[in-house]
Amino acid sequence: METAIDPVTESQTGTANFRRTVRLFDTERPLLLECGQTLAPVQVAFETYGRLNAEKSNAVLVIHALTGNARAAADGELPEPSGWWNGVIGPGKALDPQRYFLISANLLGSCYGSTGPSGIDPQRGQMYGTDFPPVTTRDMAQVQKALLDHLGIARLRAVIGGSLGGMLTWQMAVDYPALMQHVVPIAGSYAASAWVIALNELARQAIFLDPSWQQQRHDGRTDIAPNGLKLARMVAMLSYRSEVSFEQRFSRQRLFTNGDHFFDSQNRFQVENYLHHHGEKLSQRFDPFTYVTLTRAMDWHDVSRGYGSMLSALRRIRARVDVIGIDTDRLFPAAEMRQAVDELQRLERPARYHEIHSAHGHDAFLIEFDQLNPLLATILEDSDESFEIRRHFDR
Repeated sequence: METAIDPVTESQTGTANFRRTVRLFDTERPLLLECGQTLAPVQVAFETYGRLNAEKSNAVLVIHALTGNARAAADGELPEPSGWWNGVIGPGKALDPQRYFLISANLLGSCYGSTGPSGIDPQRGQMYGTDFPPVTTRDMAQVQKALLDHLGIARLRAVIGGSLGGMLTWQMAVDYPALMQHVVPIAGSYAASAWVIALNELARQAIFLDPSWQQQRHDGRTDIAPNGLKLARMVAMLSYRSEVSFEQRFSRQRLFTNGDHFFDSQNRFQVENYLHHHGEKLSQRFDPFTYVTLTRAMDWHDVSRGYGSMLSALRRIRARVDVIGIDTDRLFPAAEMRQAVDELQRLERPARYHEIHSAHGHDAFLIEFDQLNPLLATILEDSDESFEIRRHFDR
């Protein structure tokens, strides 16, 4: 059932932008979660860019990262700021809406229009908060698939995602092998490493130790655990960038250069100021319950669960896989991304590894558009004939 539809915005290039919220599961047909609980209703906020062709063969699903949303790009006529991937979505770019029908949906468990812990529990009439059931990347994949079914799309040209979105890209490739022609996981692995889990737990503890978190309820307030969420983001920023990036950008610079302020507590190092700035920004726009929910989903992420082994899970993949790593990524190291490709190639699956070279670390997939545009364009344009390994799939 469609609950809201915003007007279509058509740009001068003839492409169309849709912004919608749809209800995909209800009490008569609830979403069965991997934890065994059910969830209903489930609504999904999503945007589309471009037009679906007559053959329905040009659809590309773009999946956002941890604190992202459905606004992957923005048409020039829309009042909202540019989307998180505006650098690769647009006329003449790798993901050109004049060529592809792009779909970007807010993930299950998030706080930007899709059902999540910041929403209202219909049973209690209050915010879910910590009562929101545990969700996994498999649950998220199920909701993304339900959205595609709602849109009448049986096969995707590609699924592309970065970070948490990259993890979900792997999950969809394993769980729905016939759904897509290509999968492009960027800086996101098929299973969370101990390093990812450790960093997420450190960030969550920052939230849990905020005195206001102990109330365990939101009560309509907007200031629950603001300092905890700020610190969680500051911790995360250390894994999103690199020591090279910090040194190049900040070195030992201070806010005030006057020697009289050397011991002034307000005279922060520029790198300190940077961390505080990003922490404040997230605490003003994001929800701590959502942060806990999604980071736990990241920790539980392991596409082999339910399939016996990682090799059994990877063997299910039928799509061509183009993995993109980042040479300075400290969260999902390039070696980890290369290893995934090596394992797929040993299984005679069509897989290739590509690498972005950047000082910016993990966040390079949101920054290095000069590298990403030609790389993604090449990946999407390459023909299937260049991958004769496909004939070995059913061995």
